[in-house]
Amino acid sequence: MSLAYVGIGSNLQDPAAQVKSALAELTRIPRSRVLKSSSLYRTAPVGFRDQPQFINAVASLETALAPLELLGELQQIEKLHGRQRSFKDAPRSLDLDLLLYGELVMTTPALTVPHPRMHQRGFVLKPLLEIAPGVLIPGIGPAAARLPECADQTVERIP
Repeated sequence: MSLAYVGIGSNLQDPAAQVKSALAELTRIPRSRVLKSSSLYRTAPVGFRDQPQFINAVASLETALAPLELLGELQQIEKLHGRQRSFKDAPRSLDLDLLLYGELVMTTPALTVPHPRMHQRGFVLKPLLEIAPGVLIPGIGPAAARLPECADQTVERIP
């Protein structure tokens, strides 16, 4: 079994409901078990800024699936939510990113782990650190050490 972390985000079609639904759907991934999930966070868009704010969260899973198998399951959940990939950083009904998979470092055309920009994104780091305060990003170091670099990003925990 491997420990994986999944980033969850939405800014279309009732984003909070989309994220909550995705968290529930993660529990149905075969040979996997959700261990923890973070609070929801309201965040400003990064990249393409002319779009609604996002709702984000992070979940940890214990899984017997290989990384590409897990990615396939995540993409199936996105598809159920009507995910469209119209352009880079476009608004989306649901985005599921495989952030970390144990201590694995891999780059393929389909998947890069750790997620290549996770250490630069407050909307990933804050919910990740909520559920895993001591987590290390392979090749980068402690996630907590990177959070101050994201201080200019708006990331607000939703009560």
